[in-house]
Amino acid sequence: MQSNNGKSGLRTAWTYLGLSVWAVIVLFPFYWMVLTSLKSYGAYNSEHTPVFFTLEPTLENYRQAFTAVPLGGYLLNTLIFSLITTAAMVVVSTLAAYAFARLKFPGKNLVFGLFLSLMMIPSELVVITNFVTITNLDLRNSFPGLILPSITSVFYIYLLKESFEQVPDELYRAAKVDGTSDLKYLWKVMIPICRPTIVTVTILKLIECWNSYVWPRLITDDQAYFLVSNGIQQIREEGFGRENIPAMMAAVVVISVPLVALFLAFRNKIMEGASRGGLKG
Repeated sequence: MQSNNGKSGLRTAWTYLGLSVWAVIVLFPFYWMVLTSLKSYGAYNSEHTPVFFTLEPTLENYRQAFTAVPLGGYLLNTLIFSLITTAAMVVVSTLAAYAFARLKFPGKNLVFGLFLSLMMIPSELVVITNFVTITNLDLRNSFPGLILPSITSVFYIYLLKESFEQVPDELYRAAKVDGTSDLKYLWKVMIPICRPTIVTVTILKLIECWNSYVWPRLITDDQAYFLVSNGIQQIREEGFGRENIPAMMAAVVVISVPLVALFLAFRNKIMEGASRGGLKG
């Protein structure tokens, strides 16, 4: 008995050791980013070999991040873009998922199958089509041009549909007997029950919007509409210069902090929603 306990304890110790090593490997780039942002330009360039700590941290790089380029404006644009796009996507995806999960109409399964097949189309082809459409509508260098192509997502609709289908049909039939409309049933019953999945979709979409690069870079060439993703290139080329790595790292830290805080605050909801969406029954 003691031998089994000893083996179990040893196995647990090795497991924690392996996880600790993996955590160090994963977190080291973030540590190096923050450390570099706290080094002065002269101290960083004087290092012939990497130094994994600093005794003279400075916030000068963070001051430069907000003064050399309009980083505050980039952050505000990204916040507006992310919040509006996410809100619109959640509304559209929730309504579409509810229609596929609960409503009955001819060819529903065929339509949904065709809808899922859109995931097989290379994203490059979609970007080209969206670019031509937005350009023809004269919406380049505008928030509508940035937002409109991102308010639908086949994957999130599928995830919500799977979650909605887990709600017992008896609740829907009972609600219809009471004369409840579909929108009221969705608002009062489906959304509260499936809130973890909806929260997960919302957070993942926020992160996706915050990290958007290709579409904002393609559709905007006016600095007034730059997001942080394409602003990084502007920072590198016109702000600090290509050799000022500490200032670049300070800007990246400022951009990354909201996403890290968002994930840490809602990590349990993300796990709960993802597991709920992946279960059937």
